Amino acid sequence: MSAPADLAAAAAVCGDLVLVPALQRTDLLAAPVAAALPGWAGAAAAAVTEIDAAVADTAALVAAHGVAAEASANCVVVAGKRDGQERTAACVVLATTRADVNGAVKRLLDVRKASFLPVERAVAETGMEFGGITPLGLPTGWRVLVDAAVARAGYVVIGSGVRRSKLVVRGADLAALPGAQVVPGLGLPA
Repeated sequence: MSAPADLAAAAAVCGDLVLVPALQRTDLLAAPVAAALPGWAGAAAAAVTEIDAAVADTAALVAAHGVAAEASANCVVVAGKRDGQERTAACVVLATTRADVNGAVKRLLDVRKASFLPVERAVAETGMEFGGITPLGLPTGWRVLVDAAVARAGYVVIGSGVRRSKLVVRGADLAALPGAQVVPGLGLPA
């Protein structure tokens, strides 16, 4: 199996999951993620692993496969309005934290109130499955807010756009996504 040069570093946070280079298994990714992957600077270091969709949620994945909880990241989609204009952002935080939606996110979006995008809209607008939404391949113009703890992390396990697999990527590569902004304190203690 060929792999990213530092696949061992990625595997260190993945328990017993079997990793393969993401560029070799785009069939395990949602269509928008697979389309964005080849042009992404982090693609060569990205890995993917197939999982049972029943253990896609972080707590279940950690329990079933020994994935390091502190190396798991979540991506949530948030929106708010200002002057009749909706402002949308994807927030990437470590799974051991929660996004500061009504503090940091509200201020960054410059809205009166920020809230999670309804599931149906999040799925329709991203082209990804709920519980698998990831910052790679999001609609053009969406902001990507990355907690500084994610940016500092080595490898993190995150959604792949579908519930039957996970991406394993470097935090610094997520922070370098187009439109991404690193935000200290975006993730609050859970």
